[in-house]
Amino acid sequence: MGVWFIIIAVIVLFILQYNRAIDSKKFIEDTQPYFNFLMEDDYQFLLAAKYGSGLTNADVEKLFGQRIRNGLVTIVAFVFIFLSQLNFIYVLASVLVGFLMFKLPYMKLKKYYKSNLTSIDSMLPYYLKSLEILIQHYTVPVALAKSIETAPDIFKPGLKRLVHKIDEGISTVDPYMDFAKEYPVRDSMRMMRLLYRLGLGSQENKLEQLMMFSRTVSTLQNKARETKYKNRLETMENKTMMMLGVTGAGIIMLLLFSMMQMMNIW
Repeated sequence: MGVWFIIIAVIVLFILQYNRAIDSKKFIEDTQPYFNFLMEDDYQFLLAAKYGSGLTNADVEKLFGQRIRNGLVTIVAFVFIFLSQLNFIYVLASVLVGFLMFKLPYMKLKKYYKSNLTSIDSMLPYYLKSLEILIQHYTVPVALAKSIETAPDIFKPGLKRLVHKIDEGISTVDPYMDFAKEYPVRDSMRMMRLLYRLGLGSQENKLEQLMMFSRTVSTLQNKARETKYKNRLETMENKTMMMLGVTGAGIIMLLLFSMMQMMNIW
């Protein structure tokens, strides 16, 4: 019975949409602000990690709107399925399934990030190394602004926002921490604090602080290389074990086949 309700509802909605009696796109746009609190803190970062720095705020809003639409449609569909025997449990189940549908794209982004974690994490220390060279000749805010052009694509939007906040006169650590929260890669918080302190230091202490910053960046680079080689070694070991397993299984099958032939002969 519930399936027929869904079919009828879909047909009615299609007719209304086709005749422009209702505008589902406008409805989503109008209701989206009420759901913005559901947007995850690292959602924009994960999108940038997958799609690159060319992603605009409008693109983020559009993709988030699609998630909201999918979640609402799922809730409505399940409510129609249970309409003949609707109660609180079925309504709650419909909402939970709809929320799961809403979270599914985010979970896929998290999975993509984790599968590419090594390459994304390794970008920060190499970027900071190039930034270190600029800081030797410029102040930290100027060096940050000049580094944007050659920075990894994934960091460019966040760097532009960081520089803009500094240019507006925000002299606290907040812009640096906002960048670290937006890009939650390994050691980003610690490095942004060091960068902020480096910008606060006097000219006399700048050399000493820069040396400390340089040593920390070099340590991060070494960690990134070690992680990269470790992952490569693990991949090679897994492939070797798979080859050995396949070879061993093939040898055992040949031996068994030979023994069966000998038994038939006897």
